[in-house]
Amino acid sequence: MTGTGTNSWLVGRGQVAVIDPGPDDPAHLAALLGQLAPGEEIVAILVSHAHLDHTALVPRLAALTGAPVHAFGTAGDGRSPLMQRLATEGLQGGGEGVDLRFTPEHRLTDGQALTLGGFTIETLHTPGHMGGHLAFACEGLLFSGDHAMGWATSLVSPPDGDMGAYMASLDKLAARRWQRMLPGHGEAVENPGQRLAELATHRRTREAQVRAELARAPGTAAELAARIYTDTAPALLPAAARNVLAHLIDLSERMLAIPEGDIAAQTRFTAP
Repeated sequence: MTGTGTNSWLVGRGQVAVIDPGPDDPAHLAALLGQLAPGEEIVAILVSHAHLDHTALVPRLAALTGAPVHAFGTAGDGRSPLMQRLATEGLQGGGEGVDLRFTPEHRLTDGQALTLGGFTIETLHTPGHMGGHLAFACEGLLFSGDHAMGWATSLVSPPDGDMGAYMASLDKLAARRWQRMLPGHGEAVENPGQRLAELATHRRTREAQVRAELARAPGTAAELAARIYTDTAPALLPAAARNVLAHLIDLSERMLAIPEGDIAAQTRFTAP
């Protein structure tokens, strides 16, 4: 699910910010520190979101460098009221490890600017993959975290994932021009505008499939996933069902799908 691993990005000269320290792995830490030039120091740790593949190394790196940790908030911050209710009722996000212990020293807001090592880094609140997900912008570069990648689509799994918020964040990023996109996993993306448009088209195509199946017959997320993902291995269908559930919740909020009772993982939905 993380491809070749987590990308940790170093920004600045002399005084360096680290974006997403990554897993608590000695080799990863050594590789990260090995990128510093003589005399350079890490003065800030920026975290895109509270999944362990991005945050597990944070305590060790912060203790080693004394650098303060900046993020939107804890793992549950940024959820919509509905997603918070689902989380309170025990719905699990699935798929990725949430860092329930993560608490930043400094909380970042949308549009905030940090000047470090001669560079200004802008924070962009991009909920969707998680409610508190942040992307970072610096001199035409988009550090997109897990919101947008070149090699795969992002996991959007309620209650941590929110499809309506994800699409709005995609539109927000697509409204700006970027030279390169540097994601949390995988290679750099040389045509960010094109890739962001592809991701939006993919999600809207999937939404159309969900609506079409719902028009044929009501169903739960799992039932609809089995009807839509006909070429998917059975072991992967639970993940597909989480994606369908994210679409169904978004559709219900737009009055394009009707839940039979309160929304939960096993709720049946009908077409309006």
